[in-house]
Amino acid sequence: MNKDTIIGFVLIALVLIGFSWWNRPSAEQIEAAKKQDSIANVMKEKAQQQDSIQKAVAKNDTVAQADTTALFYAAQQGNSQLITLKNSKLELTLDTKGGTLKKAVIRNFKSIDGTNNVTLFDGDDQQLRFMLAGKQENIITSDLYFTPSEQTDTTVTLTAQAQNGGELTLRYRLGKDYMLSMSLQSKGLAGFFSPSYKEVEMEWTDHCRQQEKGYSFENRYTAVFYKEANGGTDNLSETSDKTEEIEERLDWVAFRNQFFSIALISKDDFAENATLSSVQDKKGSGYLKQFDAKLKTAFDPTGAKSSDFEMYIGPNDFRLIQAVEQQSEFGKDLDLEQLVNLGWWLLRWINRWFTLYVFDWLTGFGFNMGIVLILITLLLKGITFPMVKKSYMSSAKMRVLKPKFEEATKQYDKPEDQMKKQQEMMNLYSKYGVSPLSGCLPMLIQMPIWLAMFFFVPNAIQLRGQSFLWMNDLSTYDPIWEWSTNIWGIGDHLSLTCILFCAAQLIYTWISMRQQRDQMVGSQADQMKVMQWMMYLMPLMFFFIFNDYSSGLNFYYFISLFMSAAIMWTLRKTTDDEKLLAILEANYQANKNNPKKASGFAARLEAMQKQAEELQKQRNKR
Repeated sequence: MNKDTIIGFVLIALVLIGFSWWNRPSAEQIEAAKKQDSIANVMKEKAQQQDSIQKAVAKNDTVAQADTTALFYAAQQGNSQLITLKNSKLELTLDTKGGTLKKAVIRNFKSIDGTNNVTLFDGDDQQLRFMLAGKQENIITSDLYFTPSEQTDTTVTLTAQAQNGGELTLRYRLGKDYMLSMSLQSKGLAGFFSPSYKEVEMEWTDHCRQQEKGYSFENRYTAVFYKEANGGTDNLSETSDKTEEIEERLDWVAFRNQFFSIALISKDDFAENATLSSVQDKKGSGYLKQFDAKLKTAFDPTGAKSSDFEMYIGPNDFRLIQAVEQQSEFGKDLDLEQLVNLGWWLLRWINRWFTLYVFDWLTGFGFNMGIVLILITLLLKGITFPMVKKSYMSSAKMRVLKPKFEEATKQYDKPEDQMKKQQEMMNLYSKYGVSPLSGCLPMLIQMPIWLAMFFFVPNAIQLRGQSFLWMNDLSTYDPIWEWSTNIWGIGDHLSLTCILFCAAQLIYTWISMRQQRDQMVGSQADQMKVMQWMMYLMPLMFFFIFNDYSSGLNFYYFISLFMSAAIMWTLRKTTDDEKLLAILEANYQANKNNPKKASGFAARLEAMQKQAEELQKQRNKR
């Protein structure tokens, strides 16, 4: 080691020592830190004391539960027994411990593991318990062992015996489809409650299982739904954790995932200020969300009247839910069909009164669901073809007139002459009998249909588990390449139908941009170049959005865009530009000496131009 190296190390050491000395805490800071440590120690001691108190309370509760003087002491002792209710559509398992549903299996629907039945919940996934507040003690049904009686394949009565001879009874009756009737009733317990006691509290929880292959996609359609007794339906956020207190009375509360739901309906409504919550679960856990509902409903302590409920446990099938809802004995307009996501109000109206009927009609022929999607696309293209042709012919007229427009307006090249140029072009439009906006409205009319299918296809349970061509399941993505690591913006796979959809979007964009570029005049063509690049970026954006979406939706968009591009190409090839120009020239000669008065948007634009010219003249005078 030479002298320069030693000197360098010494200087570095001196700098470090000096910096440490300069930044050392002052006496006041040291004293403040000591105080902070003391406060932290005090808080820690308080936390330990609070924890000890809570443990003591829990211990006392346990002792109280074992108190032989408790009203339901005998019912707190026993053995759990499982009871099965079943029909051709549903199999439910009840546990005599708590008298609650333990398991729900929906038959004839493929599960994520390949079996022919879907297990909606099992074990501790779902729990419903009633809490009754007495004058001296509380009754919580989850702590009680019930005795079964009157048991058949579809009915059972569960009874918890009280020390005073009274009873608490839960009755279950499974209908022919997916509706379960349930009631809670007391007997001989009137003296246990205060005279003003009129409501029973309920806690309902569900750890919603992942039922489909695409976690993120299914999670978008998984949420807590509810219907107000005197209003419409609403739901908590699907994309974030949410706890909400609902001020209005409710007809029902439902825990819904993409294709299956559990809806709890109260005959006497759920009282105001129900608390609902939804918490996201981690990907890979096998669950989507944790749902919780804290509810209250009417309860008769005298036992003269029972608290009645119905529970829909089944698929999110619009027509099926309509039929099952008719089986309800409560006489309410439940509107449970809202559990099927058909889109926002206008899009829902389109899907409700058009798409559903077309879909039902086509599926009635027994076609494969992939064929049904193709036929729906052909039908929609046939319906919108007159509008598409009108839009194209408007663009074609602008294209063949472009040289004449450029010749007639070439003297208005200065920036200050742009308003005059626009006015001259509007005059030419009027004389030739064309409108630059005539092709916009038909295209806008098609947009709601395109968006309506965005909601309809992913929520059509008929596509679930259905294969077509290379797609094993039209309700989820179709990977051509999968990997274990989650890549931001892409996920853990590449979907073939998404790639095809984006490719078709690119081709359609190229044709559309070429058509619009051919009709632009002057500076409009330069502005079009910027817009063109923005439009070419859309397929890339769609790839990141739709890579995780269902193959059925991507396949529909691919077929739709492919057909649109084919229609545009065919119209271009079959349009005689010379003949079209001759017709426009005839219009020009007819309108040359008798020009039509501008109306609508053209009139407003002309008035705005004249007003702008007047303002410019006034500025020039000043």
